Amino acid sequence: MAVDVSTRPEAGTAGSPQGSGDGDENDVAAPLDSLLAEAVFNPLRRFNPGLPGLRMGAQLAARPMLLGRAATSTAAELARVVLGTSTAASAPKDRRFTDPAWSDNPVLHRVLQAYLVAGRAATELVSDADLDWEDHERLAFVAQNIVEALSPSNNPVLNPAALKAGLDSGGASYLRGVRNFARDMAVKPRVPSMVDTTAFAVGDNLAVTPGSVVLRTEVFELIQYTPQTARVRTTPLLMVPPTINKYYVADLAPGRSMVEHFVASGQQVFMVSWRNPDRPQADWGLDAYVAAVIEALGAVEDICRTTKTVLFSLCAGGIISSLALAHLVATGQEHRLAGFALGVTLLDQSRAGLMSSLTSRQVATVAAAKSRADGYLDGRSLAEVFAWLRPGDLVWNYWVNNYLLGKQPPAFDVLYWNADTTRMAAKLHADFLDLAVTNALTRPGETSVLGTPVDLSAVTVDSYVIAGVADHICPWTSCYRSVRMLGGHSRFVLSTSGHIAALVNPPGNPKASYRASDDTPDDPQEFLGAVEPTPGTWWTDFVVWLTARSGRQKAAPKTLGSARHPVVVAAPGTYVYAT
Repeated sequence: MAVDVSTRPEAGTAGSPQGSGDGDENDVAAPLDSLLAEAVFNPLRRFNPGLPGLRMGAQLAARPMLLGRAATSTAAELARVVLGTSTAASAPKDRRFTDPAWSDNPVLHRVLQAYLVAGRAATELVSDADLDWEDHERLAFVAQNIVEALSPSNNPVLNPAALKAGLDSGGASYLRGVRNFARDMAVKPRVPSMVDTTAFAVGDNLAVTPGSVVLRTEVFELIQYTPQTARVRTTPLLMVPPTINKYYVADLAPGRSMVEHFVASGQQVFMVSWRNPDRPQADWGLDAYVAAVIEALGAVEDICRTTKTVLFSLCAGGIISSLALAHLVATGQEHRLAGFALGVTLLDQSRAGLMSSLTSRQVATVAAAKSRADGYLDGRSLAEVFAWLRPGDLVWNYWVNNYLLGKQPPAFDVLYWNADTTRMAAKLHADFLDLAVTNALTRPGETSVLGTPVDLSAVTVDSYVIAGVADHICPWTSCYRSVRMLGGHSRFVLSTSGHIAALVNPPGNPKASYRASDDTPDDPQEFLGAVEPTPGTWWTDFVVWLTARSGRQKAAPKTLGSARHPVVVAAPGTYVYAT
């Protein structure tokens, strides 16, 4: 899996988080409807093999020769570990075991080798059981979590860096670790802290692109950004963020902000900032949020005196905007859009990774009932689900740093944003779950919004679809299926890195690249083989696509808002601060 090291904190030293090195620590948060069922349950549920475990046992029992060969091979390799003749070794990029003591100390070396042999045996058993797709996804997840948890690097009396820190500090590092553990476990999401939150403040060093709120409703604030060029394109860009976590993933620190980049290119940019709902807003569902997008679109048209806008949405915000697009098509208003863009958004939920395999009608019904009782889904619970999807990088990584080494986590803007969670209204939660279970967006007329049937195949506006090659939340092959669902001409872009790093991908990263093509064959692997990587960021490619659909240039407006939509307050507004 691709790792975008330039967009994450340094790792692998005694003072930094240590992980397995196979993923992006900052790819941790963005709402996804297929995960929403799991967020209301006890986290231990996700480690219970349940009926899939029984079926795996039955499959292996029916193949005793295979099981016998596996047991014999594992026992023989463990014997070689004891004798010192085993060649088992950790991967070169596995940061958990970079300390020389893991290879130089004979006891630690054998402990490491025994762990590697046992872990490989456990994962091979799952593969050898010849399970169906759903059972394999579930049990591979359970096996991965168990293997990650049992790593000797997580053990305070085996990790050489922890032992050295303890000796050097006279035990103070362990005391700090205990204090950090107590702090983290006292509040949700009850996983190790991933970021030093004291280093950031919204409106100070995050979400600082100049602009103003030009519309405030019960559901959202609309931010208009101040032009930074003498002339701007006449067709504006309206951005719709996810509904859990806040909008400023698109406006992080200067130099790492999509909004800043687009404004600097001469684009008129508007951003929706969702209100953080509470129990009184429990009945806000997809209809309410789709209506909000359409209301924001109307305000943008009024302020810019235009009849066309480009709509660009991220993750679950893309699902909402896709429904808004379908409503515009059904009501003869599609002409209001000059282009439609989706960032790491799943419209087709079928076979979309682990969480797709865990979600069923029964699970969704129970999950919806639980959030309905509270009036909302707590974003902190969803953050816990995301963390356990990548336990090596997102849990045990920080376990070592925070508790074994007694250090504070790094200061990193994406991780700060991840920790700044919001709630999701109970009705919206239920609506998303229904879409996930029924996969209704793939079938014209299967669902409706604002009283109109949803048919994405009837769309004719051009679309720009972005995915991350290492995305563990929205697998890129699943995102690719969106180009087959949307009518009109689609450009598909496959960025380096995972879910969030694929989006937060500013210019200047020498390791970043992307594949982009207007030719989108049915098979995503055919796309992958046919399209060569382009160095740099898709942001520049998107600006080219955007420019072609944004009309002529005109003098930049000297003031923000309009008579009907006057300035309310300076950006980043007020809703972004709500806890």
